Amino acid sequence: MAKLFGNLHLVLVIGLVLAVVVMMAFAPSAPVDVNSIFRWLHLFFGVLWIGLLYYLNFVQVPTMPTIPAELKKGVTGFIAPKVFFFFRYAALLTVLTGLTIAFQNGYGHQALALSGEGNVNLIGVGMWMAIIMFLNVWVIIWPAQKKILGIVEATDEEKAKAAPRALIASRTNLLLSLPMFYTMVNANLG
Repeated sequence: MAKLFGNLHLVLVIGLVLAVVVMMAFAPSAPVDVNSIFRWLHLFFGVLWIGLLYYLNFVQVPTMPTIPAELKKGVTGFIAPKVFFFFRYAALLTVLTGLTIAFQNGYGHQALALSGEGNVNLIGVGMWMAIIMFLNVWVIIWPAQKKILGIVEATDEEKAKAAPRALIASRTNLLLSLPMFYTMVNANLG
């Protein structure tokens, strides 16, 4: 068992196979189509994205000042670059799958324009929050983190300027995640 659960890729493949088995078993009552697959992927990527956002804000950032200097390189050199890889691509795939769902179901344009009614506008507000969060990840947080982590050349002054920008963008995403979740859970669109 340790060998099985020690292999991340094998666990993911088995989870995927199990998901397909569940989909096929319940296909008569819960049809498997583009909409259901994209909703499933949207949830997976969204949980990964926001889970890492919460990890960064609740665990890594507050803990870094207490880590002895000789151990910080373990986080900044190995853990953080991997976290930010999954963080930024989960953000991208969450937004792309969400937009696919909205346009596949015919409310994408109205939601983004906030020109629909009721729940269409509610999900539209959530979509805009997610887009802002996505842009924060790719335009502010990731470029700043590349400097902070030493992935790109940066002076100490540039690193010092990048840190508060990254923190503000990350905390903005944390703030926006709460109302965004409300819109997603309560829009109830096809």
